[in-house]
Amino acid sequence: MRSNLVVSIGALVSVAAISTACDGHRGAGHAEGVEARVPVSRAASPVQSPAMSASASLPIPSSAPTSAPAVLVPASASLSVAPAPSAIPTATKVSVVVPRPGAPKTPVTVGNASGSDVLAGTHCQIFPADNYWHADIRSLPVDSHNAAWLAAMGASTHNLHPDFGPSGDPSAPYGIPVTVASAGQARVSVTFDYADESDQVPYPLDAATRIEGGADASGDRHAIVVTADTCELFETWDTNETAAGWTAGSGARWSLSSDSLRPDGWTSADAAGLPILPGLLRVDEVAAGHVDHAIRFTTNRTEPAHLWPARHDASSDDDTSLPPMGARFRLKASLDISRYNAETQVVLRAMQTYGLVLADNGSPWYFQGTADNAWSNSLISQLKTIPANAFEAVDTSGLEISPSTGASR
Repeated sequence: MRSNLVVSIGALVSVAAISTACDGHRGAGHAEGVEARVPVSRAASPVQSPAMSASASLPIPSSAPTSAPAVLVPASASLSVAPAPSAIPTATKVSVVVPRPGAPKTPVTVGNASGSDVLAGTHCQIFPADNYWHADIRSLPVDSHNAAWLAAMGASTHNLHPDFGPSGDPSAPYGIPVTVASAGQARVSVTFDYADESDQVPYPLDAATRIEGGADASGDRHAIVVTADTCELFETWDTNETAAGWTAGSGARWSLSSDSLRPDGWTSADAAGLPILPGLLRVDEVAAGHVDHAIRFTTNRTEPAHLWPARHDASSDDDTSLPPMGARFRLKASLDISRYNAETQVVLRAMQTYGLVLADNGSPWYFQGTADNAWSNSLISQLKTIPANAFEAVDTSGLEISPSTGASR
C-alpha cells in the first residue's frame, strides 16, 4: 500500500438495484442501514459501515442572504490553508431564480466568493479554491494500481452512466437534490443510528427539505442542505421526519469556508466520509461552460481501505486489487472530446482536469449530479457513450499537505 493509505475492516451487505424508466435509472448500491459493525483497524480507528448510494428527488434552492458567511469549524477538526491554484478563475456573478416554497421567486445575484464554484441561490463558495475537490490533476502520475483497479471495476466492458437526468416523472427527476435553507431557518435535533460518528448539532431540516427519491422514497433518502446565511453544509442519509422528530442514519456538518476534514474513521452521508455536494454535477455550472471540481462516482466492490482525504470505508472484501474509497480517476487527455456537443465537452473537460472520486459503493462507473428537469437528454445520452477504459487512476499522494486537512498543493 502507498504511504497515505489507511486500512480498516468492516462488514457490508450490498444490494444493487437498477431501474430503467425512460432510459434512466435509480442509482444502485447497498441496502440502507443493513450492516454488521466490526471495528478492526490498523489505524486504531473505530469503523462502522452504513450503506449509501445515489437515487432521485427534486432540488429547490432558496433566496440568497445579504449577510457574510460565518466560518464554523468543528472542534475535532484541523484547518490548514495552502495557496490557491492560479488555474482557478474568479467568481462570476450570475442571476438565478430561486423557487423554494415560501421564498420570494425573484432573481438573486450570487457571487462574492473566493473561487468560481458558487452554489446558485447563495454567496457560498463550495469549499476553498485550494480544496482537494478543486485540485487540477492533469499532471499527476498514473497510480501503480491503475491496471488492477480498472480490471476490478470492469472498465473494459462498462461505459460511464450519469446517475441523474429526466425520469419520465417531472416531479422526481433522477439525481440528488440540494436544498438552500433561508437565513435564520430554525434548526432541529436529529436522532442518528450511528450517533458516535455523527455531528451532534441541530440541523436545518423542515417540511421544505428535499429528500432524495421524494418524501415516500425507500432508497438512500439523502438530504443535502446549505444555509444561505452561514454557508454551512449539512448532509444526512436515511432521513425521515417522524411523529417523535427527525431521524437519520448519520449526519455531518461542514463549513464551506474551511478545508477541515472529519475525524479519520468517521462516516458521513457517503461511505467515504466525504461531503456529497462538492462532487455533484450541477445544471447551472454546465450551462455556464465551466465545472471546476471532481465528480463523485461509485463502483460495486471496494477494498476495506481509504485514501486521503476519504475518512471511511465500507467493505468486508479484503482484496487488495480492489479500489479503495477516495481513489481518483482521470479521463485520458488522448480522448478526443471535440466530436461531442458543447455541454458534453464541459463535463468531459472537467473529468480530464479534476477527475472522478470514488465515494460510495454502488453500480460501477455511475456518477452523480443534482436532481433537475433541466438536464438535457442529449447530454445524458452522450455521456453514456464514454468508455470506462478511457480513464486512468492517478496517484494523489503529491496533493496531500497534511492528513488532517482537505487543502491540497
